Amino acid sequence: MPQSEHHALVIGGGTMGVGIIAMFLGGGWKVDVVSRSASTRDGLPAACARALGAMGKPTDTTGLKTFATLPEASWSNVAIAVETVTEDLALKRQLFAGMEKLATPGAALTSNSSSFPISKIATGLATQHRMMGLHFFMPAHLIPLVEVVRSVHTDVAKAEWVGGIMATLGKRPVQVKKDVIGFLGNRIQGALMREALWLIEQGVASPEDIDATVRLSFGFRYAAAGPIVQKEHSGWDTTCAVAKIIWPDLTNADGPPPVLQRNVDEGRIGFKTKRGFFDWDDESIAKERARYERALRKCLEIFRDEGLLK
Repeated sequence: MPQSEHHALVIGGGTMGVGIIAMFLGGGWKVDVVSRSASTRDGLPAACARALGAMGKPTDTTGLKTFATLPEASWSNVAIAVETVTEDLALKRQLFAGMEKLATPGAALTSNSSSFPISKIATGLATQHRMMGLHFFMPAHLIPLVEVVRSVHTDVAKAEWVGGIMATLGKRPVQVKKDVIGFLGNRIQGALMREALWLIEQGVASPEDIDATVRLSFGFRYAAAGPIVQKEHSGWDTTCAVAKIIWPDLTNADGPPPVLQRNVDEGRIGFKTKRGFFDWDDESIAKERARYERALRKCLEIFRDEGLLK
């Protein structure tokens, strides 16, 4: 891609947006950001500088420009747009309709939605071939994987082109070939979360011991090998035998368990309210965030040493 095309547009400057903006800035791209919130626009340079610092990149945000509305941005130069607004289908559809009118024909239009298939967001639009999901994981500036999600309308070459851009920016793209709800990551971690919350609901173990079990047993192995390769090590015959015993007893609940719904109803939603399964204050939140970030950076070192990431 010519250097002149290294220009991205991000819609939304929240937590996810900041990480995505920092990714582009860290790769030397210019980034236009559209946010209706004046306070968000004012705070973006400092927030992006912090994210760049966490990435080990220079904290230069001179390539960042902010705008209140879509038409104000420099659409003639935009190679890729990433929508990162709240999970509101009507709003996303409205934004994509606006992007389609403003973007040049070659620009890729993508959504960071974690739940809505791109086919639902792009319903009825004329250029669905250049529209796709581009799902990052929080914090987007540190988690290396990004999902490129195609609908039946998405041009495969365009999706691979977007994946190539992500690779040049230090990400590991995966091509999700079918527009399934939840894509790859959220479906897999959703299955784990459903069982973990069921075990808490049934009084089988405490939240602390659930976390310890994941982190210090199979989760520990996942930094070294994914679930498929790991079973290549241990043997699919064992996995098959265990599946016949354990899988019939796993929860197949089709909604949140009571323990989760109670927490939400009582405002126990985590850092946002300083209480979830655990109680928090400003000091403990800051300490936990710093610990979490250090751990992620150490994992990144492992992946880079193995050549999985640039």
